[in-house]
Amino acid sequence: MKKKLVPADRIYKLKGEVAPLSYTLPSRNTRRYPLLWFDEENNINRPLRYAVNQKTPFEDDQDGNAIVEPVIFDNGFLSVPKNNPVLQEFLYYHPLNGRTFVEVDNEKDAAKEVESLSAEVDALIQARQLSLEQLESVSRVLFGKDPSRFTTPELKRDVLIFAKRDPQGFLNVLGDPTLKLQSNVHVFFDNKLLTFRNGQKEVWFNTGSNKKKMLNVPYAQDPYSTVAEFLKTDEGIDALKMLESNLA
Repeated sequence: MKKKLVPADRIYKLKGEVAPLSYTLPSRNTRRYPLLWFDEENNINRPLRYAVNQKTPFEDDQDGNAIVEPVIFDNGFLSVPKNNPVLQEFLYYHPLNGRTFVEVDNEKDAAKEVESLSAEVDALIQARQLSLEQLESVSRVLFGKDPSRFTTPELKRDVLIFAKRDPQGFLNVLGDPTLKLQSNVHVFFDNKLLTFRNGQKEVWFNTGSNKKKMLNVPYAQDPYSTVAEFLKTDEGIDALKMLESNLA
């Protein structure tokens, strides 16, 4: 169904970190740049064309005297006043809408920024309140390093920096119910009770009484998380108890 746009001045911007000084958007349907909108109601693809002397952006609704003009973004932005509804409609239905350019929504952008800032604040507060045991567990999981080799201030600094740079990632790790188990997995490897072979594709037991292979690591999966998931299974619980007893 076609959407009726509410009359309003609108601003559009190119996506990406760096915008060119000038960017010309394809403004008519061609073989090289097909501009088609699928009309579900009539089950057809309708060609788009921006013409300043027409009342619609759909070519099949235009007459034979269309005056086609380029659509140009200057310094990454394009302002379209409410008295040019045809261009606004053309941009709304354009195939590159959402891919190459988006409409500026200050309220939505502000809400997203508030959400991001709130997550950063929450992450920093929780990072600062970690106990030493939690700090060591988080450090093992986040950085894959033995926390005993670093001072407490160094661990706090690194965790706070991570929380600031990736607040949502930090909160996800902190809220993971298997955090303690994943931390223990790193301890097992640090103490050589578990070892990797074949380029971290295989995990082997390395205790005094068990030198067998534990598992194969699936392609592109984190080996520590794979081991943690295995240790939660019925078969893995016995292995977990044995590994923990070897730490004592």
